[in-house]
Amino acid sequence: MSTSTRSPAPRGPASRLKAPALYALMILVALFFLTPVYVMLATSLKPLDQITLEQMWEWPRSISFQSYAVALEKLRPNLINTFRLVIPATIISALVGSLNGYVLAKWRFRYADQVFTWLLFGMFVPYQSILIPLIRFLQEIQLYNTIAGLVLVHVVYGIPITTLMFRNFYAQIPDSLMDAARIDGAGVWGTYVRIALPLSLPGFVVVGIWQFTQIWNEFLFAVSITQSTKQPIMVALQNLSGSQIVQWNVQMAAALIAALPTLLVYILLGRWYVRGLMAGAVKG
Repeated sequence: MSTSTRSPAPRGPASRLKAPALYALMILVALFFLTPVYVMLATSLKPLDQITLEQMWEWPRSISFQSYAVALEKLRPNLINTFRLVIPATIISALVGSLNGYVLAKWRFRYADQVFTWLLFGMFVPYQSILIPLIRFLQEIQLYNTIAGLVLVHVVYGIPITTLMFRNFYAQIPDSLMDAARIDGAGVWGTYVRIALPLSLPGFVVVGIWQFTQIWNEFLFAVSITQSTKQPIMVALQNLSGSQIVQWNVQMAAALIAALPTLLVYILLGRWYVRGLMAGAVKG
């Protein structure tokens, strides 16, 4: 058996010129999007007397981290509240979405399509339209102004999107694997634990990043359901702006601190996030 290799086609002058132009365009676009980040970082490192409109674009003459210390001291309780909210809400909603998606994709029952359609309607219900009944319900079950109540809200509101993501993911798994497990006597739960769950890591990464980011940045539920010491960091960030004198360096430092966890999640898990999205988008 003979093997043959094909050398790549020679690149013409036009294609050689396209690459530098494309890189230059990408650099310009990246600089455009990073401009607000530069202003935030430079402002956060300046003493208050250097923060003026005329010096907005200048790098600080003397770097000070005092604003970060002040912001962290003010935001620490709310930062802890946010971690107490985001971690359980993300894990629970991912597990619920995984089970729903598995049943709807692999154990289809009568009216499964209708149930899935009604679940998807939940994604289009505006937050504002359910606030009053939601608050009354949480008051009735003694979960108003608690982190547990906020976790419950985000888990319920996350069911449609997590179910959709996992259903699309499980639809790519060959039915023959499920059939083999059924022949061996495994039921719904046994097939899920032994077959579907071990294959679900890319799906959990995608759903986890999505839910973590959404819940971390959510503001309306947080400001409506919780008060004072129970509020997450996004509400505290808004309250930090003050009413008469704004300490812009502290404000910018607090915004960067609030954004850092979600940024780290994307940096550490971004590769898995892309793989998970492709696993749900491409069959085979």
